Amino acid sequence: MRITTTDTAYHLDSGHYRLTVSRTDPSAELEGWLTLSLIASVSTRSDRDETYETSPPVLAERGDVAVFDFPQRSTAWEAKTVRLTCTPETIALEVRVEGDGVIGDVTLLGGRAVLNTRAAGTFRSAVHARGVFNPTPTHPVHVVRPVSAPLALTVIGDASPGRLHAVFSPPPLALAFSKEEPDGGATSVPEGPWLGASVRAGIADLTFTELRYEPLDGGALLRLDYECQTAVSGAWTSPAVVFRAASSPWEAISHHREDLVEHGLAPRGPVAERHDWWSGTIFCGWGAQCARADGRSPVELSRQDLYDTWLARLEEHGVVPATVVIDDRWQLTYGNQEPDPGKWPRLREWIADRHARGQRVLLWWRAWSPDGLPAEECVTDAAGRAVAADPSNPAYRRRIGEIMRRLLGDLDADGFKIDFTQWFPSGSHLKAYGSTWGLSLLHELLGTMYAAAKRVKPDALMITHTPHPAFADVSDMIRLNDVLELDARGEPVPAVDQLRFRHAVAVHAMPEHLVDTDQWPMPSRADWLAYAREQPSLGVPALYYVESIDNTGEPITGDDLRQVARWWRR
Repeated sequence: MRITTTDTAYHLDSGHYRLTVSRTDPSAELEGWLTLSLIASVSTRSDRDETYETSPPVLAERGDVAVFDFPQRSTAWEAKTVRLTCTPETIALEVRVEGDGVIGDVTLLGGRAVLNTRAAGTFRSAVHARGVFNPTPTHPVHVVRPVSAPLALTVIGDASPGRLHAVFSPPPLALAFSKEEPDGGATSVPEGPWLGASVRAGIADLTFTELRYEPLDGGALLRLDYECQTAVSGAWTSPAVVFRAASSPWEAISHHREDLVEHGLAPRGPVAERHDWWSGTIFCGWGAQCARADGRSPVELSRQDLYDTWLARLEEHGVVPATVVIDDRWQLTYGNQEPDPGKWPRLREWIADRHARGQRVLLWWRAWSPDGLPAEECVTDAAGRAVAADPSNPAYRRRIGEIMRRLLGDLDADGFKIDFTQWFPSGSHLKAYGSTWGLSLLHELLGTMYAAAKRVKPDALMITHTPHPAFADVSDMIRLNDVLELDARGEPVPAVDQLRFRHAVAVHAMPEHLVDTDQWPMPSRADWLAYAREQPSLGVPALYYVESIDNTGEPITGDDLRQVARWWRR
């Protein structure tokens, strides 16, 4: 890496990028991509962090690594330094603060300041790219959007307006910038070059709930929301934002994973042995429940007699799934996970019968639900009411162990399809037993379940929708999750296109994991057949429909099922 120095700047040429670091103001020019604002803010519960003086950068060279420290005086901290660490291929930006406080939110690539020039307010990095790739499914469906459009990578969401962006929860924390204007296709991806921008942090430091890309008028910054749940005493360093050139957004996601693995922040692959039966075709009853609902709640139709009917019809037409998922709501309460005897009067015997047929049985699990749990085992609100199960609480962790012994041991089920990880208990006023929060708390929940399940049944299968590389040790299979509908112009987006995009994200973030291709909801019979044909190329085929399509009421014929059987036998 070659560095030349002038009175006003350091000029770096790494062979992979060119960077000009100002010696007179807190900025750096990444040629062709960004003018980096090297202001950062780490606001606390009691103080909004504003920089009121910046010093020239201090350069330290360590072999082929150049480190630039930008000291800044802060209204909230005793000391603050923004650091750029440059290697031949990467540029990493982070902020370090010293003092005591409870972190509210953190902004990188910009923040609030009164500069030495007396310019004041919020400063942002200039973005010279034209498009930004979002690795998480959203509604409207919009994979590469103009750089002027905001986005969030998060563990919080639902189907409400402005919240349907946690289908993956969490997704890989990796954006990618393109010099090409997005062409308007909901799932289309322009050719390169690209610039990846990913978050380097392991589970211990992923205590924020959201990473938000916030553009405005040609500029942008990144905001990490810690929700006043992370305390600092002495010193604290933020996760780093790592920039690296890439040929495609898929390569940017691969770089993200490689970076985490190389720094010891993510496992290289699953921690459990893969078992052959995991790769067999899946039948999940949720789509059939929805198609039968006819004005009722589909959860009323998770019933033993109906599942027997559906599985018999599938077998009659040559579809014999290797794994059956009993979906919402087989249990009396979501929190304590006891079978509903009115719907499943002989669940243990039913599972034994499926085993005798050579099939495995997974149980659907609604993450975070406090239903049926005592408040003392839950995250609570300001009134002391239960909001979510609390995996930081030893009593709840013991309960998880008891549930696993009951479901995997006594009932002899074979694993779990874990849903609703996006219903994270978000809020600065919420109280948990322990100090973990954000992505870290979700990992603690899944890790508790995963370890307890494997103790009871080592080949238990755990399916999640968490394609972040640091979650590789708490999942065996990544599901592509529910299909969305429309693009930003209100036009339908083919299910096949959406799920190809999701599959690409998942296999680049977690290449050693199996993929559950999912299949619900389908907009029409034609879409269902088109996707069924594609599923074997995308991962483990999963069938949701037996009698009709819930969205249109179109019947599914015996010929349709026989065709699916032929596609899936190839």
